Amino acid sequence: MSNQNQPVILTMSQADKEYPVSVEFNPIIRTYLLLYVAFFLLVSIIGIVLIPIWLLGVGQWWSRHYFNKLECELTERSLRFKKGILVEVEKTIPLENIQDVTFVAGPLLRYFDLCILKFETAGQSPSQANAMELIGIIDAQTFRTQILEQRQKLIAARTSQHPVTTDQDLLTEVRDTLRDIRQLLQENLK
Repeated sequence: MSNQNQPVILTMSQADKEYPVSVEFNPIIRTYLLLYVAFFLLVSIIGIVLIPIWLLGVGQWWSRHYFNKLECELTERSLRFKKGILVEVEKTIPLENIQDVTFVAGPLLRYFDLCILKFETAGQSPSQANAMELIGIIDAQTFRTQILEQRQKLIAARTSQHPVTTDQDLLTEVRDTLRDIRQLLQENLK
């Protein structure tokens, strides 16, 4: 058998990545969003009357158009996300400002085989800090790894250091730096 029709899977450690990298969203997001809003309509007294309208028409239209407008792109220096139907929201976050990338998967998300990637950033003041959530990215773990690797490369280039590839390498580097500091302190005390 020929492997010509088989997709080529690239590992994240390969250095030749082409940017921008666009991600795809899982189409099941439409059903998830439809049921998510229906749940909140159900728990509100006024919303109970609106559930049939939501489930049979408006909600399907809204979730389909919302899904079609979702965009996410990783560039060499930033992460850009776009969503919205009536009010379009576009966020661009410099990779150097990303402090944490968290996975969230509650019972409903796990049922639909979805997860939320939460990005927390830091700014000069609390009012400048941003948070961004991306739901339903296909292969979110790989995308998260790609973001963190690119972020590490940017930080390493800015500080003229070599990028750290694994947690073990990072711990080894921290240990060696602490050893050097201890040696300098001991020499200064003598």
